[in-house]
Amino acid sequence: MTTMRTLLTTLATVFVSAAPAFAAGARTDHSGLVVWMFLGFCALIVAAQLIPAVLMLLGLVKGVATPQEKSAVQQR
Repeated sequence: MTTMRTLLTTLATVFVSAAPAFAAGARTDHSGLVVWMFLGFCALIVAAQLIPAVLMLLGLVKGVATPQEKSAVQQR
């Protein structure tokens, strides 16, 4: 009987604490065309900066992965 009481108390506590989450209404988005154009422009800037960064990273990996040539200069 005590386990049933503990289970019901726990469930009641969880449901009472979760009630505000269920009370939130549906949010509507009233963003206009200008907002979406601004967000698209920001995405374009991010994409334009990612392309050179990826190319530089590939060049760095290629430089590290290729074997080093031994120098022809003799040390004294």
